[in-house]
Amino acid sequence: MNEIINTKKDFILQDKTVIIKSEGKSFYSPDSLLHSKLFKTIMEDYVEHLKKNDSPLLSVFGGNVDLKELHKVLDLLLHYPKDSIMEMNPYSKHFFDDSFMFLQFIENLYNFWRSHERYFIIYSNNFLRIRHHERPYRTFNNTVEKLNDFVRIMYRDLCENITAEHPRIYRQVTAGIQAGIISAYLPEAVPEDYAFLKNIPFINQILLEPPLILDPPMNTRTGMFKKVETNPIIDLSLNEEEWICYPAKVGPLVIYVYFNFKFIGLGTSLANLFEIAEEEDFAKKPDAIYLYGVDTELLKDYDSKTIFHYDEKNDLYVGAVPNGNQFGYFGYIKKMILTLHNSRCIQKGMMPIHGAMVKISLKNGKNANVIIVGDSGAGKSESLEAFRLLGSDYLRDMRIIFDDMGSLKLDENGEIIAYGTETGAFVRLDDLQPGFAFGNLDRAIIHSPQKINARAILPITTLKEITEGTKIDYFIYANNYSEIKNDKKMLREFKDKETAFEVFKKGKRMAKGTTSEKGLTESYFANPFGAPQHEAEHEKIAHRFFDAMYSKSIYVGEIKTRLGLIGFESTGPEEAAKDLFEHINNCK
Repeated sequence: MNEIINTKKDFILQDKTVIIKSEGKSFYSPDSLLHSKLFKTIMEDYVEHLKKNDSPLLSVFGGNVDLKELHKVLDLLLHYPKDSIMEMNPYSKHFFDDSFMFLQFIENLYNFWRSHERYFIIYSNNFLRIRHHERPYRTFNNTVEKLNDFVRIMYRDLCENITAEHPRIYRQVTAGIQAGIISAYLPEAVPEDYAFLKNIPFINQILLEPPLILDPPMNTRTGMFKKVETNPIIDLSLNEEEWICYPAKVGPLVIYVYFNFKFIGLGTSLANLFEIAEEEDFAKKPDAIYLYGVDTELLKDYDSKTIFHYDEKNDLYVGAVPNGNQFGYFGYIKKMILTLHNSRCIQKGMMPIHGAMVKISLKNGKNANVIIVGDSGAGKSESLEAFRLLGSDYLRDMRIIFDDMGSLKLDENGEIIAYGTETGAFVRLDDLQPGFAFGNLDRAIIHSPQKINARAILPITTLKEITEGTKIDYFIYANNYSEIKNDKKMLREFKDKETAFEVFKKGKRMAKGTTSEKGLTESYFANPFGAPQHEAEHEKIAHRFFDAMYSKSIYVGEIKTRLGLIGFESTGPEEAAKDLFEHINNCK
């Protein structure tokens, strides 16, 4: 059978990741899949895996391991029962001496394939033609579904022709592809000084088969992103076949996020966090360019390996992170994007906010727009979850503006307007109520569920909601480390700007294992993503916004979530949310 996938390299098999690459065509039958180079490579890797573990399943070969003979038997077994095969090919009899063992061999081959992360990328030469096609995803969806069907059909037919039985229970798992990508080239969207990126395609659409469960190399992030004086990515030498670009809408900004296929799972996860840029966004230059997964050797001249730079000539920020396993955590891609966003905001005189914002409408008709500020693990997302859980008692409506990062802007009337960055949330599974986590599995991308700091990436809001601009009523610091004293109050107001400014500036929190930090820590304005790297500019901006908050009688205070205290991981944010609701209820 001839393969019909037509690219420079049909697929990439790296560690436990498979990336199938195509220019529009795919497998057309289970036979074409069985005879593909991909299947033969997986089969060879599987047998090597069995040899390494001295598996008893190797007994099916009857002595000498002959992969060609195995493939011939599988080819026949796809169409004929074992008895007919032994008549047609008596040399294959030893495979069926122990039919149960051979069945286990096939079962484990299927599981070995499914233990890989599996991606399918279609390449097109015309980005805009894809956008203007009436429904390009339909053809693509059909392609992915057919491939899933072919894998299942092949597996089931092989098993049934060994056992001569039909199973009574079928599990319709995603047997083929977990994520599909439509991409195309758009060289005119790349600034001239970055011509080496022109042949790397942009992602146009993504098809996910959730719940998508990934296990990246790392599950925590270490250190900060360092601003450097020289451009770390200009004229880099990249293997274009192993890169792709996710053009992300980060609030009102556009950031080209290029990621190495080594981190394709982390890059694809961006689909649950940021919208893909629209056609009109490519008519202007991006606000930032980020290369995630650069060869470490290319960054050897820098002390820090997680770096960014302001390219004054092209008026854009650029960032780079190496491809070492120690950087294989979603925080390295998400937080660098937000660092670049925040740097741009500071440049424009806006104040970046590491926190969460929600529009609350209570049943008594009162409304409040609340920002809760805090570093990782302080209780931002958990407070939003507590708001949701208390909804039946207090809420008429609740809308999330941002879950992790936003920005403030002063309008022409001196009003403070807030904007979000992400349409999704990157949340700790063990800090969410089980009902919420399980209820959203149908849309989730889950990272490292078996480890500390297991995370879920969930879509939670819309681009329109986060970019239309929202006034604020409450600006609250999330204190996750203080006990509740005799007054039992979890919410307190700062009556003067100086006290408030000092609390927010110190950014104290009890580390929760989301980074390498432990114990009670401090971070400048609870925002290590751009604020300390531009501290002088940020300080002036922060004073201006705190002055505006007090002049506009915005409630500035802190709320004790107690999320960092043992035993209060769930009840702490819930009781804090009740206190806040009561305060909103009692306000005039």
